[in-house]
Amino acid sequence: MEPVVFAPDPGLDTLRRVRAELCESMATLEQALAAPAPGRVGEWAERVNAALVEFSAEFNEHVAVTEGAEGLHGDVLETAPRLSKAVERLIGEHAVIVDLVGDLLTRVNHPLSDSDVVTIRDRGTDLLGLLARHRQRGADLIYEAYEVDLGGET
Repeated sequence: MEPVVFAPDPGLDTLRRVRAELCESMATLEQALAAPAPGRVGEWAERVNAALVEFSAEFNEHVAVTEGAEGLHGDVLETAPRLSKAVERLIGEHAVIVDLVGDLLTRVNHPLSDSDVVTIRDRGTDLLGLLARHRQRGADLIYEAYEVDLGGET
């Protein structure tokens, strides 16, 4: 008897790629937020802005891959309708994340004081924490629906 060979699921391969890119842009954003700002607030703001713009593009791709017409969430709901609440939660988090990124982009694109830097860092750190939890819940959802481990992406 010949062994059964499964073709890789192109939807999950795409999701893995998008998750890896998102992880990289999260690291870039974290580094930008952590960079020293005293005496160089303008340079700091430019770096944070660039990281946010990159992150925003990566996150929009993530939303398209998960929520789009051929998106993963639709497939999860067909495969495992019992996971509808988890899908709803992830979709709701997408909206919160998009709003937080928009708020940060607005804040960083104005002349900044030292107290503005503190506020942006706090909100940025909140965003990164939300993203970490969102990624964990997303990985759990995929595992529960397909028994597939997306991996940690580095």
